[in-house]
Amino acid sequence: MYRKYFKRILDFILSLIALIILMPVMIIIYILVRIKLGKPVIFKQERPGKDEKIFTLYKFRTMTDEKDENGILLSDEERLTKFGKFLRSTSLDELPELINIIKGDMAIVGPRPLLVEYLKLYNEEQRHRHDVRPGLTGLAQIDGRNSISWEKKFEDDLEYTKKITFFKDAKIIVKTIGKVFIREGISQAGNATMDYFKGNGEKIKN
Repeated sequence: MYRKYFKRILDFILSLIALIILMPVMIIIYILVRIKLGKPVIFKQERPGKDEKIFTLYKFRTMTDEKDENGILLSDEERLTKFGKFLRSTSLDELPELINIIKGDMAIVGPRPLLVEYLKLYNEEQRHRHDVRPGLTGLAQIDGRNSISWEKKFEDDLEYTKKITFFKDAKIIVKTIGKVFIREGISQAGNATMDYFKGNGEKIKN
């Protein structure tokens, strides 16, 4: 009953309240990103949501547009600034996703929305992560975030989709707050976030 009737209502109300309360913080971050990284301040990227429906994800920009002598963008690690790392480590770059939740693209808790190009790489079981709305945080985020393997990440995502309850969501939210404060599992060694998913349990680096 919670999953079908109340989860979406709570997501909308709590995200709207959070957006109003955090608006001053978001305005300050907006100004700092504009000064330190330039335009556009908001990073937009298409991601697959519930039932693999594509939506536009909103985040604060954390990287520069620096290019090499051939006009090709430098690697993520080279373009990620100290300020960008701070935004990511504190998850402040994720605050614009509150708008995605209010719009109905996302939920507060659910599997994180990954890249569109991963859709063709999932096996039939992994595709079930899209049976629910993607989340601002999820079971995989409190289990290690980007420091865990893709296999473990999908295992957590699928475990969450099988049984969604109010108490499980509340527990994930509380644990997420703790993870943010200790800034744990932000990235894998040698990566701005983590390796790209290649499918069949394999990975390729950025």
